[in-house]
Amino acid sequence: MNARIDMMGNDTAKALGKRFAGLSMVLHNSSLPQPTQELVSLRASQINGCGFCTDMHTKDATAAGETVERLFLVAAWREATVFTDAERAALALTEEGTRVADGGSVSDETWAEVQKHYDEDQQVALIFLVGLINAANRMNVIARTPAGFYQPAMRAAFAD
Repeated sequence: MNARIDMMGNDTAKALGKRFAGLSMVLHNSSLPQPTQELVSLRASQINGCGFCTDMHTKDATAAGETVERLFLVAAWREATVFTDAERAALALTEEGTRVADGGSVSDETWAEVQKHYDEDQQVALIFLVGLINAANRMNVIARTPAGFYQPAMRAAFAD
């Protein structure tokens, strides 16, 4: 697949991307557990069909020590026994927050589970993370950014 536009070679895209990556690094350094962040980002990317972000978050999660088994099971997390209750709450929020355009919403039950497992700072981080990954997915899908070239930790280099 060929990209529609070279987002990494365009000065405006680079300037905007640098700020976008900066937000990502703020989330990366938040108190929200890193494995949860990668699972959330991976699940939203799967739902949105974003190959570039699926590639990125699979590789970053693997480099951070995530197991292949858990990564394989993210798409079927409801039936899998390898996720904690807190991760399940985050994944439910991710799915509901990602599918709002389909006429859905985040249910009170899901939000109650999020509140049960995450403090207020982590809840804010989850909200921003779901919004940010959905925005990244949409930009990369529109631009047809190809998957496969991402290397672990490149995200930090984008923010420099």
